[in-house]
Amino acid sequence: MIDQLETTILNALQFIYEELGWLGVTLVMVIENATGLTPSEVVLGFAGWMLIEAHNLPFSTVFLGGLFAAIGSVIGASLMYWAARLGGRPVVQRAAKIFRIDTRHIQRVEGMAEKYGVGFIFFGRLLPGIRTLVAIPAGLTGLSYPIFAAATFIGSYIWCTIFIGAGYFLGHEWHILSGIVKQAAPYALATAVIAGMGFLIWQLWMKKKAVPVKIEID
Repeated sequence: MIDQLETTILNALQFIYEELGWLGVTLVMVIENATGLTPSEVVLGFAGWMLIEAHNLPFSTVFLGGLFAAIGSVIGASLMYWAARLGGRPVVQRAAKIFRIDTRHIQRVEGMAEKYGVGFIFFGRLLPGIRTLVAIPAGLTGLSYPIFAAATFIGSYIWCTIFIGAGYFLGHEWHILSGIVKQAAPYALATAVIAGMGFLIWQLWMKKKAVPVKIEID
């Protein structure tokens, strides 16, 4: 079942996609990543069906669509990153009130970012519920923008391509993606935490390995 909110979103998406095509997907993903207001699984799944499957285009179009969506994701996430970096916590708190973002979610994301470092920026882009928030701790801590942008693009491209492809394969049933994401979210979070811990252990091991050994000669 599609609720009233998703119906409203779909009507808007249909108009945007009909007028702008894949540039419309880029535009919507900018908004989604800068505000967190639009569910990306709906945006991308609908694009996979309407812009590819419904037009009988080849499956390879999915990878091109993922590129357009990932570019929009980076632009939107960059807006959030620079707002946090230049405006600091007061701007973040003000934006959270405007867009009705639970500050507890932001605090949780900050804690995970502090614990797992830059690896969390990549893995965080693959986590439903917090993927649009990872730009905030990156900006607050002054993480290098090129590193942030690269991690965001790679993670976003994977996420976007998967859901566009799912929309392509599911066809008219693409809307079930929303329910699947909600059910899979806890497992995705657990997987990401384990992966993040592995990344952290690998970093510590590499640093330890790089420490030169001093040899004293009598």
